[in-house]
Amino acid sequence: MRSRSTGLVLVVAALLAVAGEPARTAEGENERMLARPTPEQAAWQDWEFIGFAHFGMNTFTDREWGEGNEDPGLFNPTALDARQWVRALKAAGIKLLILTAKHHDGFCLWPSKYTGHSVKNSPWRGGRGDVVREVADACREGGMKFGVYLSPWDRHEPTYGSPAYNEFFRNQLRELLTDYGPMAEVWFDGACGEGPSGRKQEYDWGSYYQLVRELQPHALIAICGPDIRWVGNESGVARENESSVQPAGGEGQPERWHPAECDVSIRPGWFYHPAEDDKVKTLDQLLDIYYKSVGRNAVLLLNVPPDRRGLIHENDAKRLAELGAEIERRFGRSVAETEGRGDVLELALEGPVVIDHAVVMEDIREGERVREYVVEGVPAGRVEGVTDGGWRELCKSGIIGHKRIAQFEPAVVSRVRLRCLGYVAEPRIRKLAVYRVSGEP
Repeated sequence: MRSRSTGLVLVVAALLAVAGEPARTAEGENERMLARPTPEQAAWQDWEFIGFAHFGMNTFTDREWGEGNEDPGLFNPTALDARQWVRALKAAGIKLLILTAKHHDGFCLWPSKYTGHSVKNSPWRGGRGDVVREVADACREGGMKFGVYLSPWDRHEPTYGSPAYNEFFRNQLRELLTDYGPMAEVWFDGACGEGPSGRKQEYDWGSYYQLVRELQPHALIAICGPDIRWVGNESGVARENESSVQPAGGEGQPERWHPAECDVSIRPGWFYHPAEDDKVKTLDQLLDIYYKSVGRNAVLLLNVPPDRRGLIHENDAKRLAELGAEIERRFGRSVAETEGRGDVLELALEGPVVIDHAVVMEDIREGERVREYVVEGVPAGRVEGVTDGGWRELCKSGIIGHKRIAQFEPAVVSRVRLRCLGYVAEPRIRKLAVYRVSGEP
């Protein structure tokens, strides 16, 4: 899909400011500096499941990376319907759509004033079309957030590899940030290959960030950016103890809020390829990814590439609907749930119940506090392995953060509690909920 430069990420990290304000711990504890999310970061983590649409010249050349010398006349979707994209994605529960406005080949899905390599020189809509406009409008009409991916690497632009390119890139970024309404996320990757001149570009990241802050102050800057970080793989899987709190610099420096985004494609490739129509991920595969991303304190970014018609393919749309229905079946209604403060939280149950999942969430507006926790239940009847007081461990893990989803063997319990075994400040539990997903044990 995209190359990423570790060096660039490290340079970016050096430019970042601490996100959030210091917070005091509970009365009687030592004062601590707790990193907190901005309101925009907290809202983004609440969305949990967002979408990517890789669409462009590569869709019509059957490639993943273009070279920048493609004929704009090749771009000609026959039935583009961005509203259909939004309907298909919403069926899965996706809250935000990020469109590849320009990939590495430099072909622009909007009629940019700064290049001829765009939809304005294609036969689509008679050269008067604007994919970015249609997708932005469809998202707004459908109640979905909108964002753009803009590749810094441009294999078409002649100024790439010179200082002049930074102004070219800012001009294109300015077009996107001023002409298409509110942006929720601006997505930059670290790809930095050779351009037409044979030279690589030294990106002026600081000026890019400044422009986003000026024109879209509520937009989050992702991946090569200060607000959202790449999880480190393209399989959609977060670490077992994925923390949203990251070091801000060297030793002794305060921590900052920098949550993880897990990107993965619903197909083997990132762009649409007809040969992959029968290779859409299965429902079980997508659920496993959901558990290992959303269920591990990260946001899932699922790519669903529109086809050459300009539609989400029937196979992808069907799988998205199945995924949304199954997530709703599993987590739409809990057996019981509660919230509260402190290191022990008990959940009231109406008699013995069967459960096999637990969801725990912190109020991350107050920081990420818990470092280790256990969910326990009191079995109904005599059961081996019961600990002191009748409690038996159901699941145990480390960081909670925004959300942790745990699956365990079905158990019949009469009481459930959460115990926080390690924490840096008084726990603020936003939600403790238990569910029954499977059949009878």
